[in-house]
Amino acid sequence: MDDTDRALIRLLRADARMSNAKLAEAVGLSASACLRRLRLLEHRGVIRGYTVVLEEAPAREGVVVIVQITLERQTDEHLKRFELAVRRCPEVRECYLMTGIADYLLRVEARDAADYERIHKEALSRMPGVARIQSSFAIRSVIRG
Repeated sequence: MDDTDRALIRLLRADARMSNAKLAEAVGLSASACLRRLRLLEHRGVIRGYTVVLEEAPAREGVVVIVQITLERQTDEHLKRFELAVRRCPEVRECYLMTGIADYLLRVEARDAADYERIHKEALSRMPGVARIQSSFAIRSVIRG
C-alpha cells in the first residue's frame, strides 16, 4: 500500500459514495487507474465493503450497553464457539476480540434496562464458555463513525 492507496481510503472513509471520477481527480489518477486500484484493494481485503451510517436514534428510543465478556478458556475452539453464538444475537451490533482483562468487547443495543436484562439473561449468559459479563450503560455518544 502506498500514499495514493492511503489517500483513496481516507477519502472513501469520509464519503464512500464519492464518484470514481471525483475520487480519481482528488488523488491525481485517471478514472480507470483509480478504479483498478480500488478493485485491487477490495480483492486484497483491505476494503472489505461499503456501508451506510444511520443517524443515531434519540436516547429515549433505546440504550447502548458496552459489555465486556470473559471466557472460561481462551482456546481456539472456545473462541470460535463464542463468536458463532454472538453473531446470532441481533442486539449485538459490534463485537471485538480484545487483549487485556476481558476477552471480548460488545456494543449491545436494547430498548431499555429491562430489555437489556432480558438480553443478558436469555442470550449473553447462555453463550458458550462465558465466565464473566461486565456491563456499562452509555450516557450518550460523543464520537461515532
